[in-house]
Amino acid sequence: MDRALGPPDSPGTGRRARLAIAACALAGLLLRLGFGFGYWVGRPLTLDEQEYLTLAGNLASGRGFTYQVPDQQGVTPDHVSRAPLYPLFLAGVFTLASAADQPVSSVPGSVKLAQSLVGGVGIWLIAMLALRAAGTRAGVAAAAIAAVYPPLAWMCAYALSEPLYSVLALWTVLLLGAVLDRLTPAPGRPVARVLLAGVVAGLATLTRPAMLVFLLLAGLWMLARRRVALLAAFALGALLVVAPWTVRNVREHHRLILVASEGGVTFWVGNNPLARGEGDLAANPELKRARQAIRQRFAGLTEEQLEPIYYREALGFIASRPIDWAWLLVRKAFYLVVPAGPSYTLHSRLYFWTSVLSYGLLLPLAGLGLLTLGRQRTPPRTLGLLVLASVLVALIFFPQERFRIPVIDPSLIVCAAAWLSGTPAAASREERERVHR
Repeated sequence: MDRALGPPDSPGTGRRARLAIAACALAGLLLRLGFGFGYWVGRPLTLDEQEYLTLAGNLASGRGFTYQVPDQQGVTPDHVSRAPLYPLFLAGVFTLASAADQPVSSVPGSVKLAQSLVGGVGIWLIAMLALRAAGTRAGVAAAAIAAVYPPLAWMCAYALSEPLYSVLALWTVLLLGAVLDRLTPAPGRPVARVLLAGVVAGLATLTRPAMLVFLLLAGLWMLARRRVALLAAFALGALLVVAPWTVRNVREHHRLILVASEGGVTFWVGNNPLARGEGDLAANPELKRARQAIRQRFAGLTEEQLEPIYYREALGFIASRPIDWAWLLVRKAFYLVVPAGPSYTLHSRLYFWTSVLSYGLLLPLAGLGLLTLGRQRTPPRTLGLLVLASVLVALIFFPQERFRIPVIDPSLIVCAAAWLSGTPAAASREERERVHR
């Protein structure tokens, strides 16, 4: 029994737990605002941030989904094709703040505010996943960790898609897990809930195409369990959201591009003789020069036209040097777990040690919590599928801290909270069934 919150299946327990979670979310929101407005001020933009903000400004000003800005130099011509939802999100922020055509040299305050609010929602989602997996004490513990966990806090101050993607991906799991992670049939209308999960998963896909791997894994999981009606609802929900953008891409580029053409260059960055197993072009100058050489060799082609060329170059390396590629996979797996890759050296010493220490403390606790959750009759399998999808994406393309934070770190927090809360392997079935509803 939890002396602080009362018996695990009492109504008062749920109310007090939700109040505690709300307090943690508010504290986390204030921390994110404090970092964004009190410390991360006037910082120069990364290329990714420049591109996102340029797209958002054009959308808000009615110029469409383009990098071209009249009377401005704009970003470099070798930009990466982007998924549309995050620029649309930023465009909405710009419109509300009446800042569509203002020159941007650092992350606008309106973006920091909006993403801090998104981060607060993320804290609540992490808490709900932990509460469902291991009870009220775990939910409160997860909210407390997520509120102060540095990587989740500082990501909200950057004009990057990770905070929005994290919320959408975790929301998908919360909806889908309410049906798939149960021993007994789901109450209410499970097909409608799974349809909604598909819609949210589609939105996550339009934020980061990496979500496509989860869509595939979740579909295979439902097919293996013969949940054909649920699979159809999930696929329909995702299709309703993604298909219109895919049709737009076909009309615009005259070839099939599901979401964005960034997959080709990302696959090439992670699979070629110069790849180190971690880090993007910014962490590997030789690789950056090699990319410029490809663009010079195929001068005049757009990023969408270059996508199959990048895939061809990378697959050629894999086919001609399989042993080197296998060793590259080993390095990717190592850097996915150990925060020692070349991209970490790009940051300040304060950033480096704060990131390494926070992640290093979380990882062993999460390992203990994973053993706890694994012994339960209904472990959070849907969350596990999301983590597996993130791991596969890292191995197929390349791992980087920025790509790990949205999904893997919140999942580690859920596991760590399960262990810290002292949740027994056979957690209160009544409590967990009530949460699923």
